[in-house]
Amino acid sequence: MAGLVVVTGANGHIGNNLCKELLAHGYEVRGTVRSLEKAPPLDMEFVEADVLDPDVWEDVFKDATGLFHLATIYATKGDAQLILDTANIGTENVLKAASKCGIKRIVYTSSTAAVGASPKGVIKNEDNWNKNFSLPYTQAKTDSEKKAWQLAEELNLDLRVINPSGVLGGSFATPTPTTEIIGDAMKGKYPAVPKIPLAFVHVDDVAIAHRLAYEVDDASGRYVLAPHQGGNIHDLLKRARTLYPNLKFPRIGIPLWLLPVVVFQDWVMSLFSGKRLLTRSAAKSFKNGDSLYSSEKAENELGIVWKSYDDCIKDTVEAYK
Repeated sequence: MAGLVVVTGANGHIGNNLCKELLAHGYEVRGTVRSLEKAPPLDMEFVEADVLDPDVWEDVFKDATGLFHLATIYATKGDAQLILDTANIGTENVLKAASKCGIKRIVYTSSTAAVGASPKGVIKNEDNWNKNFSLPYTQAKTDSEKKAWQLAEELNLDLRVINPSGVLGGSFATPTPTTEIIGDAMKGKYPAVPKIPLAFVHVDDVAIAHRLAYEVDDASGRYVLAPHQGGNIHDLLKRARTLYPNLKFPRIGIPLWLLPVVVFQDWVMSLFSGKRLLTRSAAKSFKNGDSLYSSEKAENELGIVWKSYDDCIKDTVEAYK
């Protein structure tokens, strides 16, 4: 694919690595950030643009031929309305402007949060949709992806969607809730950890999947990226402890039936910190789901070969050192 491509949210964990991937394959890349002070140190063009401002995007897309839309707020706490608006209104602003500027092919970054963790015991794939909105983030990813598909049909856009699971690996300017699982645990912040189900993928593979989804003419629909699936956070940190026995990774895993105790403890701690990390509704959703996913479509149609589980852990740990 020739020409200039735009990457929104270029300073995020996936965005930064995607820009590197595209540059390494000869693309001319224009990245958007909300502040130029937060632009990563890459030899490419950066522009300031907020997805909630509909008036800036036609200038952003000048001379561009393709779009990778990643800009969103990945957070498990914070201003719920801002998380929802950034995802939903932001998607509408960006995709409508792209259409006006003649951009047809768009790769949109969603999440397995939009695929869902239920039904339990069933391997989820691209046909599944999340029905649990206990967290603003899961609702935002689900609603905004559906909005993207609606706009693609209305505006005749060639849309391809990437649905990564928990993204690990290095090259992040700011830690994400997923990388912080390892970053906080290796510092001894968790004496014990709940066995919350979560699948994982290396950020390098996510970046490659975005590029291939853009390049492969026959690519279409959604692509689930969850090669290291079926486990939970305790499994991840147990393996990390094996790889790094001198770090402070927790030994004890808390079964899901004890989550109400963890929720109560978190509530007590919030009285002092002002922050809630685990709500009752979120805990209930964890008990009703699992991390079983199929990534066969990405393997068969995009030819993805995954980095190992150990690479996911090692590259994240080394990024924190």
